[in-house]
Amino acid sequence: MGAEVLALVGPTCSGKSAVALALARRFDCAVLSADSMQVYWGMDIGTGKVFDASDDVRMYGIDLVQPGEAYSAALYQEYGRQVISRELAACGRIIVCGGTGFYVRALLDGMEFAPGEQEDNPIRERYFALARESGPMAVWQELNRLDAESAALVHPNNVKRVIRALEMVAVGESYARRAEAFGAIEEAIPATYVAFELPRETLYERIDDRVDRMMACGLVDEVRGLVDAGLRDAITSRQAIGYKEIIAYLDGHCSLEEAIAAIKQATRRYAKRQLSWFRRDVRISWLDGMASEKDRAAAVARLCGWE
Repeated sequence: MGAEVLALVGPTCSGKSAVALALARRFDCAVLSADSMQVYWGMDIGTGKVFDASDDVRMYGIDLVQPGEAYSAALYQEYGRQVISRELAACGRIIVCGGTGFYVRALLDGMEFAPGEQEDNPIRERYFALARESGPMAVWQELNRLDAESAALVHPNNVKRVIRALEMVAVGESYARRAEAFGAIEEAIPATYVAFELPRETLYERIDDRVDRMMACGLVDEVRGLVDAGLRDAITSRQAIGYKEIIAYLDGHCSLEEAIAAIKQATRRYAKRQLSWFRRDVRISWLDGMASEKDRAAAVARLCGWE
């Protein structure tokens, strides 16, 4: 039958979701989203759920928690492995599809997580409060005081990662040591890894088009509704692209045109980071992203031995 698990990965707007859905329909298997933002209820348009989901395919990894609830790669690992186990027992195949590289590795590789990564904790809340009150540099300086080696690896503006490193310090672990061993982690669930190669200009054009479609689908109203529901801090602390930019517009800090331009620029930068992440994984086969959806799906099926 070929590979049991297909991991369709790569940058946003590279065409992986359309192929995942086409293959899921053809082979009657499920799709497990590997997107750290699609786990949140109510954040639909800005995270691309309205474009990447389908009513006729079994979808997992979407709408798992409210925006204000804590979620992590550790929780995703536990959830996703249960899904994979059930789906392989039921039909023998599953497609993991998404662009959050750390979630993909947590799911399919033998990553182990320290205590505190499974759920919210007071240490995390305390440092997030410090960041809100005194700024990102204050939190980074605390990490530098406690673990200078780890602080040297994390940019002060990456508050979430700085706080993650501080949580590790609290339980006697080191972010620097973990990062050093990251490349040596062995595979836990065998998978066939595939991504689609696109010219940079084409990828950016697709990103711009998707942002325009998000606006046409009502992104402003979605963000306004979340803010009115008391979720302003939740959606901005997640650093989800599209939400903080629209909030800036709603607050009168920029025009709608400026907000849209900022979303496009932030998404392009995110795609570059995704490409850098996935380029390092030698297991990934990069296929022609300019081919038709039908031809791309056929090429992936052949690669997996599903033909």
